[in-house]
Amino acid sequence: MNLPHLFLADLPPEAAMTPALVRDAGIAVKRNRAQWLAHRKTQELVELVAFAAERWLAPEDKFRRLALQLAPAETGFGPATIARGLDAFFRKLTVENLAGVIAQDLGDARRLDEFAAPLPELRAGRMALARGPDLIAHIAAGNLPDSALTSMVLGLLVRSAQFVKCARGASVLPRLFAHSLADLEPKIGGCIELAVWPGGAGEIEDALFAEADCVTAQGSDATIASIRQRIPRRSRFIGHGHKLSFGFVGAEMLSSFMGRKTAERAAADVTAWNQLGCLSPHVVYVEERGALAPEGFAEQLAKALAEREQAEPRGVLPVEEAALIAGRRSVHEMRAARFAATRDEAVTVPRGAFFEAPSGATQVWASEGSTAWTVVYEADARFHTSCLNRFVYVKPCRDLAEALHHADPQREHVSTVGLGVTEGRMAELALQLARWGVPRVCPLGRMQEPPLGWRHDGRPALGELVTWTDLET
Repeated sequence: MNLPHLFLADLPPEAAMTPALVRDAGIAVKRNRAQWLAHRKTQELVELVAFAAERWLAPEDKFRRLALQLAPAETGFGPATIARGLDAFFRKLTVENLAGVIAQDLGDARRLDEFAAPLPELRAGRMALARGPDLIAHIAAGNLPDSALTSMVLGLLVRSAQFVKCARGASVLPRLFAHSLADLEPKIGGCIELAVWPGGAGEIEDALFAEADCVTAQGSDATIASIRQRIPRRSRFIGHGHKLSFGFVGAEMLSSFMGRKTAERAAADVTAWNQLGCLSPHVVYVEERGALAPEGFAEQLAKALAEREQAEPRGVLPVEEAALIAGRRSVHEMRAARFAATRDEAVTVPRGAFFEAPSGATQVWASEGSTAWTVVYEADARFHTSCLNRFVYVKPCRDLAEALHHADPQREHVSTVGLGVTEGRMAELALQLARWGVPRVCPLGRMQEPPLGWRHDGRPALGELVTWTDLET
């Protein structure tokens, strides 16, 4: 299927991107928004997005098939990983969920259409109307596609024209989603623009920022700081910088059966989008005193990752990323061998899928003949950031308080903690995590699948986009 050239991102790679071209595109989508989008009913937009999502979930959908055909070469994700990620994202875009996000963040789902209020405000003689920016500029991250798709959905719900600056090597899925919306309703497609240009193209970005009423950005802390300084004072800026996550497994979940099931859930989090998102676990802390020791849980996690690799291969990495994993592996293997040598008169390091040392300092489990997955168990409970792409640490702890003590150097960067505990402990530990400052707590197995209405970095998704008008009756 050949895509029509609806967006700047559809132009051939050699096409020159200039400040004037970007400025004119921003003006055009704002003009189209005023004609075709600004006065649309919220329910119509909700149903449009939900119908588009329903089509994407169908195996025969033309845009889904094209995504599975083109995205692996561009993104490096395997087709099974992409299919799983698309299913997780589009399953959330139901009429009920979309309306729920509006009601959650704005207090009343009608507030994008008319002055409205929940009962306590009505009794106080107050109503309010929420309105989105004329033009939102999205600076999309290059690691995961679903963050860009979410930004586009939220922007559409608040009736904003949108200009998405896609990262190089990460434009296929946002483009295809925009095309799928335009396929359903061409006028909606006319309110969206997408483009790709290399990082550091300051004049081009400044031309976009000059037209935008709101700029959203995801990336490194340095990227966010740089963009923040260049946003006009009249414009709103919503930035999300570097974040990471970790898991915690309670001792009560470490029976032979539940330990294996919990390890499978942790493996689902590690393999989702190849662990590249800010919601993916770098470390899984395992509570001591369970029937299964923490290093035993690490072995179960290794087996679960090996099974996942068979069903959902990671995909081919660039040479430098594979070399980084191989180098990190070798460091831990040497530590494991050195520790074993201090306890045994002679140690032979076995070749193959599983390399491990006696219980204690370090053990390593790794995929044979590839860098597809790696599990490192360390008795040292200090938090270690992973090199990602299915490389995860398992560390022991006495309880959650000790895990938080060791994770404290990363406190300001923690996004999500996945809990593998009984339902009875969930509320207690979630309260402890909230007071420590964690924005999101969820069960293991769902770390990379936040609900549509989750508060990214603890902030309301739609609430940050809108401006309010209050009416005192």
